[in-house]
Amino acid sequence: MAEQIELVSPPFDSVSSVRFSPTNPSHLLVSSWDTTVRFYDIAANEQKSKFDHRAAVLACCFADASHAYSGGLDTSVRELELETDKINHLGQHSDSISSMNYSRDLNVLITGSWDRTVRFWDPRASSPQQASHDLPERVYNMDLVNHNLVVAMASRLFHIYDIRKMDSPAQTRESSLKFMTRALACMVDGQGYATASVEGRIAVEYFDPSPEAQEKKYAFKCHRQTIDNVDHVWPVNALAFHPIYNTFASAGSDGTVSIWDHKLKKRLRQYPKFHSAVPSVAFNCDGTKLAVGVSYTWEEGEDGAKAAERPSVYVRTTGDEVKPKGWTGS
Repeated sequence: MAEQIELVSPPFDSVSSVRFSPTNPSHLLVSSWDTTVRFYDIAANEQKSKFDHRAAVLACCFADASHAYSGGLDTSVRELELETDKINHLGQHSDSISSMNYSRDLNVLITGSWDRTVRFWDPRASSPQQASHDLPERVYNMDLVNHNLVVAMASRLFHIYDIRKMDSPAQTRESSLKFMTRALACMVDGQGYATASVEGRIAVEYFDPSPEAQEKKYAFKCHRQTIDNVDHVWPVNALAFHPIYNTFASAGSDGTVSIWDHKLKKRLRQYPKFHSAVPSVAFNCDGTKLAVGVSYTWEEGEDGAKAAERPSVYVRTTGDEVKPKGWTGS
């Protein structure tokens, strides 16, 4: 496979999320503001199926090889049967669904919404909605590692839950970043998470509340450039941890994607700039590929939208740039 391919049949409107299958390194979902979720086989570079919704789709995720989920502005939680192209309606939030994760340990779908709830669904049950948990603010992002669910909300609030006992958050935190949270991803080793803001910064955080662990947390500036002596700062739209090396990718409205070693606090690589902003990135399950959704993100309003190129989805083959220096395997 070439170092980078562009997928055929990309969405017509901005990409909201790219997500790989947890078991098949060639299967990719792309949700979009064009009201679709598209399912691709990246090895064959073909769109296998397309699922139409009633409004923009903001979030999607896989459960297993043949089932996926989606949600967005029409507030409906959908199960997508990838082999039969069938859509099952599981239930409803009372406002837009902003994020979703699937727990393979508990076999539940977890959805977060602007209606200030996190809800749990068991798609196999006769009444799929299992529980609804109220939150103080709208949910912007969520991510899950092991049993730790991190929920990033409006007003820079963070709740960390153990999904086995959701009656109250295990920890409540305020963002280390001064501006609105735009991205969140959990470390694959389960130690913590990274979060990013609209103001070109990333914070690296740890779950362990002990003072020793909390001393390791830090934040840094990125996705910035000086043009004609003027500092330009772009939102960091997406973060994704590598499934083997625990390094991470950041993607910004400057059209760049960088790879970081958060332990050494170093950037390992910045890929060549893409034609538009990058709203979403994801590594596949074996870490050999990085999917990059490239599309207009409305920083320049209607005028920018008119001039914007059609969205693209690229898939890069990863190399040594995603490995920490001196990696010998753990």
